[in-house]
Amino acid sequence: MRKPEILAPAGDFEKMKYAVAYGADAVYLSGKMYGMRTASGNFDNDELKRAVDYCHARGVKCFVTVNVMPRSHEIDMLPQYLEMLGDIKADALIIADIGVLPLAKKYAPNVRVHISTQASVVNYSSAMVLHELGADRIVLARELSLREIAEIRRRTPKTLELETFVHGSMCVSYSGRCLLSNFMAGRDSNHGNCAQPCRWCYTLMEEKRPGEYFPILEDEHGSYILNSKDMCLIDHIPELVQAGIDSFKIEGRVKTAYYSAVITGAYRKAVDLYAEMGEDYILPESIRQEVFKVSHRDYYTGFYFGETQGQYVKDALYIRDWDVCAMLDGTESENGAAFAVQKNRISIGDRVELLSPGKMPVDFTVEELYDSDMQPIQAAIHPQMRFGIRLPCTAPEMSIIRKANKLI
Repeated sequence: MRKPEILAPAGDFEKMKYAVAYGADAVYLSGKMYGMRTASGNFDNDELKRAVDYCHARGVKCFVTVNVMPRSHEIDMLPQYLEMLGDIKADALIIADIGVLPLAKKYAPNVRVHISTQASVVNYSSAMVLHELGADRIVLARELSLREIAEIRRRTPKTLELETFVHGSMCVSYSGRCLLSNFMAGRDSNHGNCAQPCRWCYTLMEEKRPGEYFPILEDEHGSYILNSKDMCLIDHIPELVQAGIDSFKIEGRVKTAYYSAVITGAYRKAVDLYAEMGEDYILPESIRQEVFKVSHRDYYTGFYFGETQGQYVKDALYIRDWDVCAMLDGTESENGAAFAVQKNRISIGDRVELLSPGKMPVDFTVEELYDSDMQPIQAAIHPQMRFGIRLPCTAPEMSIIRKANKLI
């Protein structure tokens, strides 16, 4: 079995480092221009080079998004940007507009080309045409079923890689090609600046009764008729591998470093375990539960298995049953306490979990806390304060301490 790539989001340098530490084979990120997520921190040109170098030093690939739908004046500026991406040795360009493809081949000839899900590829013929034009990989449209994906794999050469999303937020519009944000908020969704009007609560107004609003009732809260659940395929690793998917993509460049770490780590462990066990594979509940320990909407399996139950009409809130207390910085005090940076309040007596790269969580009770001068304290209460904590085992930099925020 050829293990599929785990492709993780990297909205900024910190998120990238956590994705790499927790097992990503590759990360995808954006420069300050041409990327479909302006809400994430993104990378200036110097940071892009540092990011590529950081990944390559750790055996991880670095893909750069160039997947906006560029206007003509943006096309004029693109060659210089593409040359820079070639010079820093980015591993791939993720593009959506077919007009960008020949420019990528001309100005960054040594960089592989991946066709974004924004291109809405849903059949083998489109995939083949793009491959003949120079594409090395297709990120298939999210609207495909697993059976359709397997058919595309069967009818395309192995030299063309197939990538699909396996986890994260979903869009009500076809492969994310939406203009609601443009009309309702003046923010161009196809230039990465979506205001997410699909998450808003809507009412009905009849043409001849202006100003009179009628509720669209699913319950007493109204109805979020365009709001989608989040995709989660952690239970279906064998089916995805058997369909011939080369890369498992995790959505979430605007989400936290904690999200990047936990979700990357969960899929890393699941894929590795399946590769090891084959037909005897059963997903351990301990790995499955990891995807519920990040902030998320209700989960579903997207379009992979036919009919979907993807719309969530009650509200647009996230489920957050766990809080991050602290991130370890990899240093220790003279008495062996580990230093960490506070993210949420942590107190003596709290029952918490320690999560480290490549390991399963360790449950323990907080018994000793110290301030930065190693004076005992009862709680770390200030955001970003550096504090010491006695751990049950040695933990490296980028380990995470978290706790349940309610009885679950």
